[in-house]
Amino acid sequence: MRHLLFALLAATLAACSPGAGGASPSATNAVHPESGLEVIPLTVTSASGTHRFKVEVARSAMEQAKGLMFRTKLGPDEGMIFPMNPPRGASFWMKNTVISLDLIFVAPDGRIANIAANAVPYDLKPLLSVGQVKAVLEIPGGRATELGIAPGDKVAW
Repeated sequence: MRHLLFALLAATLAACSPGAGGASPSATNAVHPESGLEVIPLTVTSASGTHRFKVEVARSAMEQAKGLMFRTKLGPDEGMIFPMNPPRGASFWMKNTVISLDLIFVAPDGRIANIAANAVPYDLKPLLSVGQVKAVLEIPGGRATELGIAPGDKVAW
């Protein structure tokens, strides 16, 4: 995945601390076999219903910088969440990302601010949040449209 343009990453590292944005892994949550990251449940509540995902949590700056880079598959109800504490503007890219993704930018109130749908693999164009966000959720490309997920919908994890 293309994460946090290096300049933006360097500028924001001081603002984020590893482990920020959520609880630490617990014995009840799974660990992803490929990434080694904690896997937690996440829901998106939209006009079309509640959609359940199992997402890997990229907490540290290194985990967020790698994201889903080099992954060749992602199940329809899988994804990765990038908590940001404190909330801030986010910029992602698709460098070294093999699969298309929908990037869902989650505002501080837990609602979707904007979606960068069907992000193109390997593209270096920045994909930006609209305003500050407390997290970015990545799911398979096209899945948000397929499920009727849209700005204003509620994300909880």
